[in-house]
Amino acid sequence: MVRRPVAWVTAIVLFAEAIGIALVNWFMGIVVDRQDMSLAGLDSDVMSTSSKVAGLLFGLYFALCGVVALRVALRDRAPAGVGRILLFSAAVVHALLGAFTVGLVGWGAFAFMMVVLGLIVLIFMTYDRREGTVSDAGPDDAKPDGGAAGGGAAGGGSGGTPVIPPPAPSIT
Repeated sequence: MVRRPVAWVTAIVLFAEAIGIALVNWFMGIVVDRQDMSLAGLDSDVMSTSSKVAGLLFGLYFALCGVVALRVALRDRAPAGVGRILLFSAAVVHALLGAFTVGLVGWGAFAFMMVVLGLIVLIFMTYDRREGTVSDAGPDDAKPDGGAAGGGAAGGGSGGTPVIPPPAPSIT
């Protein structure tokens, strides 16, 4: 199965990205502080501090997403609750960052963001929530006489009972 290795690789990549984003923002804060310039009247100390704090917060966010992916790898179960929301938000963040980086940094950064996005989405796809329940076939497919009821897309609901739509309103 590819589920566990994908979760492990995703966790490692998210941890590396957390460290990388924190270091890049810390470096940018140092550069702004040493230039002693202002942007639209903002103090350089404020810009430097905000860059460092933002880098640390963003790094902690990616590290927390890495912890969720690591937990998925260790438990071999789909993420649930807050962990699911965190991984979903990380996927959205990587899609948006990929769109921004293609113009600002280049295609290499875009490719990295799309690989991480693909790894996160692959976690969701390989850990299907219906896996631990009864099969997808339903109770009608296991009839003792071997016949199958019309419970497909045209037939309808659960339990093999066809769904009959309500009558259309008459115009009089």
